[in-house]
Amino acid sequence: MRNVTPQSFDWPNNLQRLGLPVMITLVAVWAVLSGFSSVPADSVGVLTRFGRFVDLVSPGLRFKLPLGIDVIDLVPIQRQLKLELGTSTPGGSNPNQYPEEPEAERTVVTGDLNMALIEWIVQYRIEDPKEFRFNVFQPERTLRDVGESVMREVVGDRTIDEVLTIGRQEIETETLSRLQAIVKRYGLGLSIMQVQLQNVHPPKAVQASFSEVNQAQQEKQQAINLANGEYNKVVPRARGEALRKVSAAEGYAAKRVNEAKGDAGRFSATLAEYLKSPEVTRQRLYLETMQAVLPQLSRKIILDEKSGQIFPLLQLDQKTK
Repeated sequence: MRNVTPQSFDWPNNLQRLGLPVMITLVAVWAVLSGFSSVPADSVGVLTRFGRFVDLVSPGLRFKLPLGIDVIDLVPIQRQLKLELGTSTPGGSNPNQYPEEPEAERTVVTGDLNMALIEWIVQYRIEDPKEFRFNVFQPERTLRDVGESVMREVVGDRTIDEVLTIGRQEIETETLSRLQAIVKRYGLGLSIMQVQLQNVHPPKAVQASFSEVNQAQQEKQQAINLANGEYNKVVPRARGEALRKVSAAEGYAAKRVNEAKGDAGRFSATLAEYLKSPEVTRQRLYLETMQAVLPQLSRKIILDEKSGQIFPLLQLDQKTK
């Protein structure tokens, strides 16, 4: 048997013969591995074949044709996403969340030609993955542009005082309604959940003056609230006192009327008895009168008209009461 030394081994020819099977094996392994894709639980997969839509893939480990023939794009339909307009919060996972020029985006002109700095958030979900991927190019960027346009239109119908004070809730509601209608008409595949104003300020040049005006309005409202509180405390008390006096007067009037009716009824009854027996009635009236009057006297001596002397009847050793 012939000994093979490194010098006698034909390295180029042998590597060429071994390289083709190795490459075929590597391609086969890569093809098998690229044929599987994992879809998270909060998402669905949009399956395309040569760029054409095929089907929606539910969460789990899914097989697709390898070598780039099939592609599964993940769409997070279960997440609530948000766009920040006019502001930027670091740490967000959505690359479309932040504005490119926040200062220009937050500057809005009101209906009375004043400027306001408005920061707001649009919260949304992906409702139709197919429409989201294929109907509009960059749907989230389109949503940002539409949100900015609608906010400028809504704020442009109001004065600066409404925007900065009492009109915030109405602005949010109207912006949400208009934004939902436009998104549906464009077919972005999105569902707008909420529009929320974060910060609304006047321009920096007039912020100090506006703060003073706002403070004066708050003091005015506080004074009005104190006056209303005092009014609500005093007026009900006066009304209650008036009702009490009216009730007392009505009760006293009813008492006097009833007493007068009773006296009249008693007089009528006495008159009827007097007409029947004048002497008996006269005597009874006299006795009743004496019965009522005599107990009010502190000391009383009753003598017969035939008595001559009263000294034997007096007890002089007793103190006069």
